Amino acid sequence: MSQRPLILVSNDDGIDAPGLEALAQAMEALGEVRIVAPERQQSAVGHAITMQHPLRAYPHRRQGRVFGTAVTGTPADCVKLALAELLERPPALVVSGINHGSNTSTNVLYSGTVSAAAEGALYGIPSIAFSLCHPDWEADLSAARLVAEHIARKVLERGLPEGVLLNVNIPPLPFEEIRGIRITRQAQARWIEEFDSRTDPLGRTYYWLTGTFVNFDEREDTDEAAVAAGYVSITPIHYDLTAYSVLKELRTWPWSL
Repeated sequence: MSQRPLILVSNDDGIDAPGLEALAQAMEALGEVRIVAPERQQSAVGHAITMQHPLRAYPHRRQGRVFGTAVTGTPADCVKLALAELLERPPALVVSGINHGSNTSTNVLYSGTVSAAAEGALYGIPSIAFSLCHPDWEADLSAARLVAEHIARKVLERGLPEGVLLNVNIPPLPFEEIRGIRITRQAQARWIEEFDSRTDPLGRTYYWLTGTFVNFDEREDTDEAAVAAGYVSITPIHYDLTAYSVLKELRTWPWSL
């Protein structure tokens, strides 16, 4: 008898995040689920990995039962450790999320959610990052759970090109109000950042990072536009950061030392 597909589930919001539980529940319809996630909040750590301290992994319990494995590291650490040491066989799919908050446009550079999925893609495993575009931990995840199951099922059936992962952003709407799915590109948008300077009781200065997210891209084929219009955005991304459009020009420059 053939085994059900093994699906590795991780995130960056931490093992106690409601989005992680919702994603694991969605994947249970598709295969055998293993949860390996950071023991605490790891948002915006990007693709950081732990090299100066040991990693520890331990069973995380909920209501007296083992829910998954908590790791004292980053999302990328979790996937690396799971693939190398913790799983009994290679997974057919790596999924990350459901993130509480969007991961559109340049946010993918900072996102631990996307980085967990990217780590799976680095190992040649079809991988998907899921985000609900609402930051509240009390947000309704029921529609996002259905969307995640639908998209993951398609990827299990069809696979993905090697090195490519899907970045999925879901509008915060009831399932029946979601207008469909669009295949998109990353919007040209970024944070206009500021640092709020404050003084602690000892007179020392410290800073809080703040800012405003600004979308400079008005075209309709972007992840930002899709979510704003009530569509699920699926953006195929990869970890090859080469600017191929510039290679030809740079090779004409007089580089001789």
